[in-house]
Amino acid sequence: MTEQPRHLESRPAPAPGPVGMVLVSHSALIAEGTAELVRQLAGGEVAVQPAGGLPEGGLGTSIELVEQAVRTADRGAGVVILADLGSAVLTVKLLLDDAAGLPAVLIADAPLVEGAVSAAVAASSGADLEAVRAAAEEARAFRKL
Repeated sequence: MTEQPRHLESRPAPAPGPVGMVLVSHSALIAEGTAELVRQLAGGEVAVQPAGGLPEGGLGTSIELVEQAVRTADRGAGVVILADLGSAVLTVKLLLDDAAGLPAVLIADAPLVEGAVSAAVAASSGADLEAVRAAAEEARAFRKL
């Protein structure tokens, strides 16, 4: 079943830009490193925001950090979120259920690194929100051998 973007309250849209991305990891280093890799490979026009670890440091996920990253990554075309582990997805779902005023957001069922690279390439080519998520999810089928 395809999840629809969540529009929790209407607000004036910023000038449309590429679909943004948020990378949620239990580790700030993994989220930041993956975001840096994606920026280098896909170019600078896609907003890629890390949301890793806890605000005070250490391993975990934070609704506040994810919300801030979503708001920063949004350029008017919505945001695709990729997460590393199941509880990170749960954190994102809790945010989407409770936060008001978020842009359109979709969670991709994709590997964090490969999915993020594929999604960023799609976003940089002007793909819409659904197509960016689909590109991330296609990365699940990339074989290494």
